[in-house]
Amino acid sequence: MSVHDTRTRTGTERRHARPRRHRAWYGAAVLIAVVWLFGAGPLGMFMGKLTEVQTNDQSAFLPIGAESTQVQEAREAFEESDAVPAFVVYSADQPLSRERLAEIAQDAQRISAEPWIQGKVAGPIPGTEDPSVAQLVVPISDQVEADVAVDELRALLGDSAAQGTTVQVAGPAALGADLGAAFGGIDGTLLLVALGAVLVILIAVYRSPLLPLVVIVSAMLALVLAAFVVYLMADAGWIELNGQSQGILFILVVGACTDYALLLVARYREALYEKERPIDAIRVAVRGTVEPIVASGGTVILGVLCLLASDLASNRGLGPVAALGIAAALVSALTFLPAVLLLLGRAAFWPLLPRTGAQEADADSTAAIVRRHRLWGRVARSVERRPRAYWVITVVALAAAAAFVPQFKAEGTSQLDVFRTEVESVAGQRTLERGFGSAGSATPATILTSADQADQVKAAAEGVAGVTEVTRVDKVVDGRTLLHATLGEPAESTAAVEVVRDLRAAVHAVPGADAQVGGTAAVTLDTLDTSARDLRVVIPLVLLVVLLVLIALLRSLVAPLVLIATTVLSFATALGVGALIFNHVLDLPGADPAVPLFAFVFLVALGIDYNIFLMTRAREETIRHGEREGTLRALTLTGGVITSAGVVLAATFAALAVLPLLFLIQLAFLVAFGVLLDALIVRSLLVPALSLDIGRRMWWPSRLSR
Repeated sequence: MSVHDTRTRTGTERRHARPRRHRAWYGAAVLIAVVWLFGAGPLGMFMGKLTEVQTNDQSAFLPIGAESTQVQEAREAFEESDAVPAFVVYSADQPLSRERLAEIAQDAQRISAEPWIQGKVAGPIPGTEDPSVAQLVVPISDQVEADVAVDELRALLGDSAAQGTTVQVAGPAALGADLGAAFGGIDGTLLLVALGAVLVILIAVYRSPLLPLVVIVSAMLALVLAAFVVYLMADAGWIELNGQSQGILFILVVGACTDYALLLVARYREALYEKERPIDAIRVAVRGTVEPIVASGGTVILGVLCLLASDLASNRGLGPVAALGIAAALVSALTFLPAVLLLLGRAAFWPLLPRTGAQEADADSTAAIVRRHRLWGRVARSVERRPRAYWVITVVALAAAAAFVPQFKAEGTSQLDVFRTEVESVAGQRTLERGFGSAGSATPATILTSADQADQVKAAAEGVAGVTEVTRVDKVVDGRTLLHATLGEPAESTAAVEVVRDLRAAVHAVPGADAQVGGTAAVTLDTLDTSARDLRVVIPLVLLVVLLVLIALLRSLVAPLVLIATTVLSFATALGVGALIFNHVLDLPGADPAVPLFAFVFLVALGIDYNIFLMTRAREETIRHGEREGTLRALTLTGGVITSAGVVLAATFAALAVLPLLFLIQLAFLVAFGVLLDALIVRSLLVPALSLDIGRRMWWPSRLSR
């Protein structure tokens, strides 16, 4: 056989093999899409079942191992009943008559007959400060759902309110029920608002009716997969889930999956102008984006897992929940989405189909790219001409806003300030304070001490300024007993926290007593101290993790350090602006101590996405075109997708504000504003300007720095 015949056969075999490989790729794409749609799709039922494995009581938010937590755990041995109290509060425009108090006593009898009551209903108890107020103390069994019992209690008392008296159900059971009702909007209102915002933005970006739906389906499949895994792990007791974590999970998955989709779709569309066949274009797109997408998702996963180093139960529980959500978003964005894009081909972009040869002959030249991307081309050229001026002015402006960080008030708030809408448990508590006074008698500090030293501890506690009375519990368990210290200040006030700090110092000094102080004010004190510790531990840990990922990804030391510095500056700016908005515009009462930590973790872990999107493309273009041209091309080519991704992520986090809870409203603003700041200013102006001014040294010590 001649060489010519051999070459002819080889060429023919290759032409025949190529269609077979293409059919295999399309077959795999069909299989992947079917598995996702018919495998993960039915798992959507677990989104609604997540509330079954939530823990929204106080234990879910306590500092792990703190003194107040240990006292609360020890108290269970002293309590004869595990009932959760609810307070039925009656109020009128004038002092309650004997006849009305007798009718309230009949309400107590009716309530006592309910199957969810554990023990005896106490009351009516007339108000000590205002005779127009009275209360019943209702012990709700811990064997029933508190929200169900509270709903039935409120319905039962509806006719009593019609007799000229306002009736409100307050207390721990009612507060927990109202908190659960607020979180009940997570899988309804929150998700609808988030998806609606994303859909509108995607339609504006793509100007296509089909592609946004594909991206939304991809995000929803990721969400149902995440919900399924989280449900199984929470049900098994491996992770802790609360309503706050569930809300953040929904937002993270939708926002992150959409961001990854934007990057992949942008690269796919770019490749379709160069490649005739969609299969070749999707290969180029996946090869060009898999590294930054995996690096981005991996950074977020590692970043949120740093919350495991926190000593607050709610913080620690969020870490694995958020990590599972991001992992699901990664899997969906890198499997389902490419498969569907391949199957749809150019039709995904209808009616603006990207055609091969539609661009100019020198389409890959920097000048052509700048002309094609007019807005970002102009931005890139402007930054290129005056890089030092851009980064100096930007840094000064950001630093000026960051100067307001010390005004950010994160010393905690009263439980009455948690809700931003009027709820019955809060209104009832305020009525109770009117009738019985605002001092801390209803929630005294609890002192756990050795029974042998109880008298000495009692004397020490009575000597503390701000403690009005100390009583002893007539029970000893394992050689220990309890004392109740009534405070002269509202239990959740800043003044009460300082009294508890002094009280601890006094009782700790009693030799051999091994005394510990718990209670509402003690929990606030421990939460503040634990949050301060978490900021010192978790923030450096997150920065170290992100720095190591950037070093591995960019093969450089200078660039990662510069990017980390810009990220920290961006976070400080968001916190400073947040302080101004919260204090002087919204007039909020303060913030939970965990707000700055959560905002930092999400802004750094998510904001670094845009660093990764920009700088991985800059490195790729620098290898081919040199440092200056590479930076110019990277900014021009990624400006649109980074901006779109920032707007999408900001919109999804802003959706958290639909839940009427102070913590989530503040977190929504900080993250949404910070993400927009990152996408529109830091990644579009500051980082490119610094990169151009530093030059090749940005990539030191890699070969690109030479």
